[in-house]
Amino acid sequence: MVLLLALGVAASTVGRLDAGRAQVVAAVRAVVQLAAISLIITAAVSAWWWAVVFASAMFAVGVWTTTGRVGVRRSWPWVALAMACGVLPVMAVIFLTGAAPFTGVSIVALGGIVTGNMMTAHTLFGRRIFAELRAHRGVYEAGLSLGMSRTLSIGLVIDRLVGEALVPNLDQTRTVGLVTLPGAFIGVLLGGGSPLQAGAAQVLVLIGIMAGQALTVTVAAALVRRVRIIPRDLVAVLHR
Repeated sequence: MVLLLALGVAASTVGRLDAGRAQVVAAVRAVVQLAAISLIITAAVSAWWWAVVFASAMFAVGVWTTTGRVGVRRSWPWVALAMACGVLPVMAVIFLTGAAPFTGVSIVALGGIVTGNMMTAHTLFGRRIFAELRAHRGVYEAGLSLGMSRTLSIGLVIDRLVGEALVPNLDQTRTVGLVTLPGAFIGVLLGGGSPLQAGAAQVLVLIGIMAGQALTVTVAAALVRRVRIIPRDLVAVLHR
């Protein structure tokens, strides 16, 4: 790790990227944070109920992060609803079908992966959609002037863009094994599993994420149309 960090700092120095100090700080933070979280996870996976508590804490951090990133902190209950609509059905299917054992390790590992990807989908969705609403306020107002409801007028602006938040995961799912070997695959291999077991775990994760993100984005879009998830600067505009 020291050699890799030195390599990164050297590249930053030679390339005049002005990122050497930031790389060192980020590396130190990563070591400290992961050391602490490893100790917590060790206790969390000892029983399924502690694992659920830990997964819930990760979910809360995910909601807090994405609401801040897209500027909808006051709408956090609705964002939590949208993310939960992606996380809970996926986790239920995985555990109720026996695709993964209902253990502390599985709850924390799968819960973290699924929650993180729901957070990412919501962030991509929110940043794209709210930028579009700001840029095309006239389209929204034109819809209202034609007698359309507020929900339909917002839909005029955002509906064609909602699916863009799903593109990164769709691309990863299409190219898995050809371009990248994602974390679940590598994790199973490093944990002593066979390549077939690693492949099965990775496909399960990717398809679960794909389903969950579709649910999260669909619910989030419906809430945006109803002005439940909206940045402060757009509230006055959309409540007209």
